[in-house]
Amino acid sequence: MDDDLSRFLARRPPTAAHPLLGLTVLLVEDSRFASEAMRLLCLRSGARIRRADCLRSAHRHLQAYRPTAVIVDVGLPDGSGLDLIRELAAATPRVPVLLGTSGDPDVAQAAKDAGASGFLEKPVERLAVFQQAILSALPADASPRMLALVTDEQVSPDPMALRDDLALAADLLGSSPDADAISYVAHFLTGVARVAHDATLATAAAGLARPGGRPTDAGLRHVSGLVRERLSAGAGAL
Repeated sequence: MDDDLSRFLARRPPTAAHPLLGLTVLLVEDSRFASEAMRLLCLRSGARIRRADCLRSAHRHLQAYRPTAVIVDVGLPDGSGLDLIRELAAATPRVPVLLGTSGDPDVAQAAKDAGASGFLEKPVERLAVFQQAILSALPADASPRMLALVTDEQVSPDPMALRDDLALAADLLGSSPDADAISYVAHFLTGVARVAHDATLATAAAGLARPGGRPTDAGLRHVSGLVRERLSAGAGAL
């Protein structure tokens, strides 16, 4: 086991109610709604969390401290999360837990090929799934295998965080986005919609990211209209 991890766990041993007590998580995630869900999962599990909303911010965090776990969204506003996963997987010492996450299950293998030890498909909202992903990736001598999950609770993030994400997407779609911006907002909205259990928006947004060139103007207008509808109705209605 890594010496820093060993000393930290010795000071704050995990419990059955909080099996991740003593662990620190760096979440690299641009969606406020998805981040809020992850914050609640960490809170319920006993872990501490910090968030970076882009690759640049993630590097600033990593220069200041070494987390136990890093969870990286594959699609980020300033580049691919796969690049950060590769960087962290090759670093010495390696971060104990390195996970990829996305609303697109098709990128799970790419995250693992880049060096991630696991993958969390959005929505990530159940304690059992989240805790098992962390615990199973810990070094064998650091994983509290004797602890059993007390309850498989499901978290519900703040709808205001969802509204912020939708407002960001609306701004991006309304600013004559180029191909790179469209690709980014497509992945961003797909993940946000999956966390919100909005199948209609998720399907429409995913369609923008399909290979074969720039989406049609009609497709862009359709997605933009769906986003505006949800903003007008209020995020709490989703």
